[in-house]
Amino acid sequence: MATSSKPQQRKRRVRGKVETLPSGSLRVKVYAGIDPVTKKEYHLTEVVPAGPHAAAEAEKVRTKLLNQLNQLDERRAPKTRATVNQLLAKHFELLKVESNTLDGYESLARNHIRPLLGEIQVGRIDGEVLDSFYKQLRTCRAHCRGEKFIQHRTARPHECDDRCGPHKCKGLGDGSLRKIQAILSGAGKRAVRWKWLGTNHFDLADPLPAARSNPKPPTTEQAAKIANEAWRDVDWGMLVWLAFTTGARRGELCALAWDRFEFGKSEAVVTIRTSIAQKGRKTWEKETKTHQQRRITLDAQTTALLRSYREERAELAGLDEMPGKARVFSLKPDGSEWLKPDSVSQRYARMCARLGWDMNIHQLRHYSATELITAGVDVRTVAGRLGHGGGGTTTLRVYSAWVAETDQRAAGTLAGHLPELPAALSQSGKLAPVKPEVAPEEASPYQRIAQDLRGAIVSGVLVPGQQLPTVVDLATRYSVSFGTAQRAIAQLRAAGLVSVSRGKRAVVADPHADDEPAKVVGLDTARRKRK
Repeated sequence: MATSSKPQQRKRRVRGKVETLPSGSLRVKVYAGIDPVTKKEYHLTEVVPAGPHAAAEAEKVRTKLLNQLNQLDERRAPKTRATVNQLLAKHFELLKVESNTLDGYESLARNHIRPLLGEIQVGRIDGEVLDSFYKQLRTCRAHCRGEKFIQHRTARPHECDDRCGPHKCKGLGDGSLRKIQAILSGAGKRAVRWKWLGTNHFDLADPLPAARSNPKPPTTEQAAKIANEAWRDVDWGMLVWLAFTTGARRGELCALAWDRFEFGKSEAVVTIRTSIAQKGRKTWEKETKTHQQRRITLDAQTTALLRSYREERAELAGLDEMPGKARVFSLKPDGSEWLKPDSVSQRYARMCARLGWDMNIHQLRHYSATELITAGVDVRTVAGRLGHGGGGTTTLRVYSAWVAETDQRAAGTLAGHLPELPAALSQSGKLAPVKPEVAPEEASPYQRIAQDLRGAIVSGVLVPGQQLPTVVDLATRYSVSFGTAQRAIAQLRAAGLVSVSRGKRAVVADPHADDEPAKVVGLDTARRKRK
């Protein structure tokens, strides 16, 4: 007798699970994969309140989460299987930057980008992956992912001391994060140009706020002590003095040769053409940072010092005159070798440490700029001496904190040389000096801000059509609320000094702009009369 049997059906696997919480509620949980950055599992979850229909509602929620997961999986197939590692390798091969800059980029990629994103396909990068990536960098630069370990002071064999101990998380600074964003954005642009991607996925990251410059030049008293200490050695004193008077970068000072100077009767002009770069012990001569030459006029005192210094160097080298190609600052008597920029920085830092200050030689560049601005030199001229690009935009952005200070010093100096305030008749008919409505020290915060900006506009530091600092920058600089900064802008607007549009930064108003509409109206009226 034949018997028939139905094939046994395989039980269908159900994705996701429902957990009962102590409160009686149901938690629906669906596995959503592994985070490519943290390497941890992540799930889509949702809690269903307890009730007679909780089980049926949980099943609906599970179906909904599975649909969401399917939508995430249905990503557009990338046109390439190349990984971030492969993209960066080709990007760095074609990138045209200074070797030191390229070394810095490759270091950031080696230490932070490749370990976290390197094995991910370029087409799989999205906003979620980037958010996880930057969160990890802000949390810990060692990418510990919460693991505990001993952090040693060096990877080489050594005996541990107080510098070795339990790892403490410390995130990357905004400066390093900006560079990482720039690296990935630049690589993404190449991927779009090569048609690896339709759009630059790396630009989905949240932009970081712009860096705020905070130059700290030495005070007048500190500058005097630094100069006196430096002149204990003639060679060193001459270098520091030129840094004061020219504002040149350390590499530009090391590259100076005697043929870069044109000596006149009382003054001299120096041409900054090149700079010395350094990587480890290796040094080489290159173009200036902005790839431009500039000419700087030197005062009579500095010119006399240079003439005397050149004669001393020639006498020391046993020459009648120093050759034009000889370096001005050199350890060799004949000037055949240039100084190393790192050595200059280290010597300056040690000198300042002896004086009790933590300073670097780049602050002498800040000193030169601020003193020129304080003296009333226009920003374009200051930018030309410093070698800043943008016709003064960089100079104003970096040293804008001193614009208000300059205006205040100018006002104080002028007030000290003015005659007594004019007299006026009081209500009683007697003569009495006119008193200012608000004394400077009694002025409200918004009035002080408006006063500083008004001085910058009147003096020409801020020209018509130029944007004012943002309300956020003003509030931070003067330690006031946003409302106070906005009130200062409103006062300038009421005075007709600035114009404000909704959603845009305030700009300096053009005092002659009102004349043009009148001319147009008059022309239209004349045309109508002729008709």
